[in-house]
Amino acid sequence: MASNRMADKQPLFAFFGTPRFAVQVLCALEDSGLLPALVITAPEKPAGRGQKLTPSPAKEWAEERGIDVMTPATLRDEILVAELANTEWDVFVVAAYGKLIPNSILDIPRKGSLNVHPSLLPKFRGPSPVLSAILADERTTGVTIMEVAEQMDAGPIVAQARVEVAPEDWPPKGSVFLDLLATEGGNLLAEVMRPWIEGEIKPVVQDESQATYTKKFVDMDARVNLSGDPWKNFLTIQAFDAKAFDLSQRAYFISDKGKRIIITDATYKDGVLEILKVIPEGKKEISYKEFVRNGAK
Repeated sequence: MASNRMADKQPLFAFFGTPRFAVQVLCALEDSGLLPALVITAPEKPAGRGQKLTPSPAKEWAEERGIDVMTPATLRDEILVAELANTEWDVFVVAAYGKLIPNSILDIPRKGSLNVHPSLLPKFRGPSPVLSAILADERTTGVTIMEVAEQMDAGPIVAQARVEVAPEDWPPKGSVFLDLLATEGGNLLAEVMRPWIEGEIKPVVQDESQATYTKKFVDMDARVNLSGDPWKNFLTIQAFDAKAFDLSQRAYFISDKGKRIIITDATYKDGVLEILKVIPEGKKEISYKEFVRNGAK
């Protein structure tokens, strides 16, 4: 007797992903009637003041829907590979999993593995395409669905969609831009998944001569020099939105007293950067005007 999945012609796929970006992709797939049979995500990690073990956003999403979850510490476990190979998967989907996935796993599904990447590849390969686009003042970017290859973000392109932000909305906060691109990526994946599985799409090899790369950012990248270029400072403030990227870095400056001051909100108009809210070191969020009034600058 045919399964409901086969009767409905639903693709049988597993999803590899971990942070907020992965959840936004999953939500877009769900809205299109596509749910993974399995979610593979990072193990629980200590978080908060009590360092309590906390599941990844992707695990929480899957458990709320009764979807099976695996949280392997390594993907090179032969038992794990054998367990995954025991199912006749159509395709695997990868979206911000956080680790390189070995070919022994990528090659298991009959139509291989697809990745959702938030840039117009081959531009902005690597770990931080969303944040890098804001910092580079790149107002037209987009999302790419590609075959997963051994080299990072270098696989053949299955589909792309351009995303342009209106001039009055640029630059967006990192969290807003991340959600926008993740949703667009999930929608695009939903459009192409069935045609891909049916062999109706021919992937296009990337032009290596056009490739650019992003980096893993460090603390100094988020530092704002208040006497520097105001537009560049505004891009930094908008980009380093910790809520979006699970970053330890947030936009900050060093006060005259040598204190680290986190910038949480700012505006830019007519060439002038105006800081609105800050978090002084060891204190709660206050308005920048109050911060200056208190003589803490």
